[in-house]
Amino acid sequence: MIPAPFTYQRAGSVDEALSLAADGGDDAKFLAGGHSLLPLMKLRLAVPEVLVDIGRLSELSYVREENGHIAVGALTTHHDVANSGLLGGALPLLAHAAGQVGDPQIRHRGTIGGSLVHSDPAGDLPAVILVLDATLVARGPSGSREIPAGEFFEGLFETALEPGELLTEIRIPRPAQAGWSFQKFTKRAIDWAIVGAAVQGDQVALVHMGSTPLRASAVEQALAGGAAPADAAARAAEGTSPPEDINADREYREHLARVLVARGLAEARSRS
Repeated sequence: MIPAPFTYQRAGSVDEALSLAADGGDDAKFLAGGHSLLPLMKLRLAVPEVLVDIGRLSELSYVREENGHIAVGALTTHHDVANSGLLGGALPLLAHAAGQVGDPQIRHRGTIGGSLVHSDPAGDLPAVILVLDATLVARGPSGSREIPAGEFFEGLFETALEPGELLTEIRIPRPAQAGWSFQKFTKRAIDWAIVGAAVQGDQVALVHMGSTPLRASAVEQALAGGAAPADAAARAAEGTSPPEDINADREYREHLARVLVARGLAEARSRS
């Protein structure tokens, strides 16, 4: 399909982007790599009247260590996240998962911020950011604010960002436990996950098991209580509400969650 008519504006700085978005009001959207927003526009699921292109703002593309955490600029591409030496050493879960997103073309254009703001529960990186206890930094007309990852994702394609706010940075603490794993089940390597699991130590998050990425709380509680990983993984589907679609029904997704979490916990322990 063809998107509805819109006005295109390119920003030369973050300040200019915020100003253009403010002028556009509630009908303005930021455009980064375009791999999330443009398909929605073609389907008329998103109908912005103004597109503010921020894709060339190099000031939001970086990976660096700051004050005990790793800071990742929101416009850092999946390719750069996957190939960052700093992330590969300090946050290998994030680097590995970024390398599993889509195909090389998508990884060279798509950005970590775009993936998070898209807030698709089938996406890989939202669950990874959630399990890593990241903090997301948003900048808007009222200044900057920090949003814990657990409060950022509010529903399908819905986040805690206010109108006119721009996600500028993701701040991730160094994990207390070294073991990690990222598991996902797809029909093809480039597809969205039917179900996925991100594991960092004894923390577990699930992909595509609800309307947002979810922490596998029952698994984490079982591990904290001394349960064996296999026994804890058997509780992976508790408290979830997986969708039913042409790829899988609820029962199949629940089964996949248990299997993938068991594999993830085993692999994480082998890396500890």
